[in-house]
Amino acid sequence: MPAQQKKIIFCVAGVLSFACALGTAAAVGTQLWVTGTILCQTGALLVNATGQELDKFIGKIQYGLLSGERVRQCGLGGRPLQFSFFPDLLKIIPASIHVSVILFCTVLIVFALVGAGFFMFNAFGSPYETLHGPVGLYLWSFISCEFLSRFCAVTVLLHRDSTRHCAKGCCGCLIMILFSSEVKIHHLSEKIANFKEGSFTFKTHSEQFADSFWVVLVCSLVQFLNAVLIRLAGFEFPFSKAKDSGTTTGAVDLMY
Repeated sequence: MPAQQKKIIFCVAGVLSFACALGTAAAVGTQLWVTGTILCQTGALLVNATGQELDKFIGKIQYGLLSGERVRQCGLGGRPLQFSFFPDLLKIIPASIHVSVILFCTVLIVFALVGAGFFMFNAFGSPYETLHGPVGLYLWSFISCEFLSRFCAVTVLLHRDSTRHCAKGCCGCLIMILFSSEVKIHHLSEKIANFKEGSFTFKTHSEQFADSFWVVLVCSLVQFLNAVLIRLAGFEFPFSKAKDSGTTTGAVDLMY
């Protein structure tokens, strides 16, 4: 492949990695990981609300990894309330899982930035060592996604009693599984809705993962796309074929 086309492919991969880092960083700071509605069960039972009357007891909730907002509806109008996970909710949420999700998102940002730097270096620089060449590009693209998967797998094992049902379904995106287990298995929305509520009990009426959740998932999967782009540039996958025993090793092996 001509050198100019390789530069273009490396630039595209570098821009994708940089966009992944920005997208993940933006997602971590937003409140759009989960959106849903919460039912004031106590108020609805007191007046035996059904049908359209039940709408007066259904509030809203949305939150991310750091903060969120809920609208409390108990028949007398909505009352919005802002909350933050640190330090307000640490005592009622599975803190170890929640902190792990934030940590892994930070690692994804760091490795995506490093990968972007390596792509740009290969596009405009003159790499001469294996780590700076195509093997290095494969390495960082692989680490950006696989390191998170392996590291999250350890956390899943540490919390296997609560996440064993989710862990069976997916192995490639364990960071998403950790957050999903926190929301679905540990009933995170209900814990937030009932935080500091004395006489009223709230139940989750509906909930769904929002934009930021899917942005992080896409950013993780883009790293596999980068590996495909490197292959399109004409470089074989690492260890795809064994070296001949008769060939000499030396400075040539470090060049490409």
